[in-house]
Amino acid sequence: MTPVLAPMAGAAISLSAVPDPVFSQAMVGPGAAIDPAREPGHALAPISGRIVKLHPHAYVIEAPDGRGVLVHLGIDTVQLKGAGFEPLVAEGDPVRAGQPVVSWNPADVEAGGRSPICPVVALDTPASAVLRVAAGPVHAGDELFQWD
Repeated sequence: MTPVLAPMAGAAISLSAVPDPVFSQAMVGPGAAIDPAREPGHALAPISGRIVKLHPHAYVIEAPDGRGVLVHLGIDTVQLKGAGFEPLVAEGDPVRAGQPVVSWNPADVEAGGRSPICPVVALDTPASAVLRVAAGPVHAGDELFQWD
């Protein structure tokens, strides 16, 4: 079992509550989401591994066993073309669980008319492999779910 950590503080919610059908219907994979605290901060690495994809609004970390986790900062934030996001690492960099990856402000995303909800998805994984999904308040670095 691999713990997947909350990349930021907020309220852990079900992926089904994400206001985007790609995530809410688990088309990308199973996991959870966080409705983040509305304050400037960092999105953290939910697992240790290597940054294999990095966009200002989203990143994928691949664990040593080859499994990947996607963190998507807000919904439709790709439309912001990087405005309001500051990557703190580069593609290919090793990261440890809990390490800051991107600086951002969820309140700014919301003020721009977009949802700041952040899906955290176990890629290429059956739904049955995601267990013990958190619900309710979480702190950055708390366990969000277990990955079998």
